[in-house]
Amino acid sequence: MGSLSNHAILLLSCPDRKGIVASISQFIYEHNGNIVHADQYTDTEKGQFFMRIEWELDDFDLERKEIPEAFSPLAQQFQMKWMLCFTDYVPNVAIFVSKAPHCLYEILLRHSSGEILANIKLIISNHPDLRPVAETFGIPFYFFPITPETKSDIEKQELAVLKKHHIDLIILARYMQILTSEFIAHYPNRIINIHHSFLPAFVGSRPYHQARERGVKIIGATSHYVTPELDAGPIIEQDVIRVSHRDSVEDLIRKGRDIEKLVLARAIKLHLENRILVYENKTIIFDT
Repeated sequence: MGSLSNHAILLLSCPDRKGIVASISQFIYEHNGNIVHADQYTDTEKGQFFMRIEWELDDFDLERKEIPEAFSPLAQQFQMKWMLCFTDYVPNVAIFVSKAPHCLYEILLRHSSGEILANIKLIISNHPDLRPVAETFGIPFYFFPITPETKSDIEKQELAVLKKHHIDLIILARYMQILTSEFIAHYPNRIINIHHSFLPAFVGSRPYHQARERGVKIIGATSHYVTPELDAGPIIEQDVIRVSHRDSVEDLIRKGRDIEKLVLARAIKLHLENRILVYENKTIIFDT
């Protein structure tokens, strides 16, 4: 893994008004902090302000546990919704898979090279097929076969395993099961899925077959947070690739796999680096 910086990150949203940036900057300055990154966006239609600001903690005169209380009066003044993160905290991650290996391999290889900074604690699957991959990378593998009759009980067992390992983020790397709303409620905006379609087009199963029948000239992939409404959660990342009438469904699937694994990897990295704010089923991405 790469080296970890000793920085704090503040993600916030609030009604737009004058003085927000100045007040936050002044707060950091007064406590001897040095700002290293700052990005902001204003939704003029909604009158809403969004910001991500990062500063060094080496000379900051507040202990980490003291920052929330010290910042609260300012947050209340501007009616902020806010989250404080630290760059040297490495999140615990669980990966859910079925049979397709391409997204799993992409994540594990990027993790091995230090590009994805996370503690991959375990891999959960409803099939045993990818156990050898998990063993190759030295990651515990849990096999939970699921039927409609056992789904509720199996999800309870999965949640117990996730709690035991203090999981912060769940990645659905082509996990071909629909999670229940009860399961999702335990990890709001902390379950990332890859959908093999450029949503909102061709939702549900067999999107490449749908695309072939429609004669599309581009196909794509979408990574999004999981919500109870199928394939309708806040979109994090998307990309496309050109196709033609000469491409068979098998060609579309092959090309689609390439784009799926890249889009999912980008979305994971954005989340782990605390660059995403969710607002009204949309995301604000601070990627600069």
